[in-house]
Amino acid sequence: MIDLRLLREDPDRVRASQRARGEDVALVDALLSADERRRSSGVRFDELRSEQKALGKLIPRATPEERAELLQRAEQLKTDVKAAEAEQNEADETAKQLLLQLGNIVHTDVPVGGEEDFVVLETHGTIRDFAAEGFEPKDHLELGEALGAIDVERGAKVSGSRFYYLTGVGALLELALVNAAIAQATEAGFIPMLTPALVRPRAMEGTGFLGQAAENVYHLEKDDYYLVGTSEVPLAAYHMDEIIDADKLPLRYAGFSPCFRREAGTYGKDTRGIFRVHQFDKVEMFSYVAPDDAEAEHKRLLEWEKQWLTGLELPFQVIDVATGDLGASASRKFDCEAWIPTQGKYRELTSASNCNSFQARRLSVRMRDEQGGKKTVQPLATLNGTLCAVPRTIVAILENHQLADGSVRVPEMLRPYLGGREVLEPIAK
Repeated sequence: MIDLRLLREDPDRVRASQRARGEDVALVDALLSADERRRSSGVRFDELRSEQKALGKLIPRATPEERAELLQRAEQLKTDVKAAEAEQNEADETAKQLLLQLGNIVHTDVPVGGEEDFVVLETHGTIRDFAAEGFEPKDHLELGEALGAIDVERGAKVSGSRFYYLTGVGALLELALVNAAIAQATEAGFIPMLTPALVRPRAMEGTGFLGQAAENVYHLEKDDYYLVGTSEVPLAAYHMDEIIDADKLPLRYAGFSPCFRREAGTYGKDTRGIFRVHQFDKVEMFSYVAPDDAEAEHKRLLEWEKQWLTGLELPFQVIDVATGDLGASASRKFDCEAWIPTQGKYRELTSASNCNSFQARRLSVRMRDEQGGKKTVQPLATLNGTLCAVPRTIVAILENHQLADGSVRVPEMLRPYLGGREVLEPIAK
């Protein structure tokens, strides 16, 4: 959530952010009104409680004549205090619920618009000219089936559409990618983590996934657990309700977990193969930093993602995601999109998001610092960056590194994790 002081001092900035996101601007004024009611009801409660305490000290010293009148006033105060407390609690809850609906304040440099209004910041690698090489590229599913690596038919038979099996070299390729990603992250100073796939409501709400993104979240109603769509959720909640000394920052974690997404609203989109699926594995980078270091950390996360995709020898572009496609928690997001030959366009493989103190405020993760000889406690900043979303990375590798005979060249970086294999070859039928 945002800092309420910012809302009070600069409501126009919050309105502009909502407008840029394409969200309800009226929410800002509703929250301002609720905040004023919350504060005034709190003052009223404090005044009545103070009078009640003062009266409690007067009654024992009062004369019999005075005591009767004071006791009558005490009874009235008891009723008034109870009503004031109820009003304060109701106002608090109203303000809290409105505040939870408000997205993070977008960075001033973020391009305004929807999904297609991103800005390309840089491009890397060379797109292959398959025509010059004398053959038409196959898509990842045709290649994967020939390699004995992907089985979507049995995935659909067992679990329904958008499920799949990775078999043989497909399974080995996932394990190679995960091990290589964790190795890179560990070398960069991240602590590797295996995280829970089920979380309680507060963890999901605290990271901002129960607002506009709720339709894509799986909820187990009987147990009131949520299946995570990314290990960002358990990593963000890892230090929930904790105070971290500033000299221990940054804290960096690399989480590996299964991820689950309903993919609501994508009917008929990316239905072939394993590009858009309901369950997949992912290695996610997550950072806790001092607020002043958030923008620099954002750039560092992006550099680690670029290093990863360059190591996989994939052509890709980096985009500055537009305001309407940020998601509630991010103030700015950079995506790395790899070229997919059979689609003839770049598609998202990784994202790096700066959430500032938005998630930390919701999850009560704070840092203890010393300023001017005085210790201070304030929310810190959180950032996340996908290093390897496995299925999409497999899609990009198979299509970009395919050879004319249907085999696939293994990028040099992955070879040590695949027993030295240089090429994945079709299996005999």
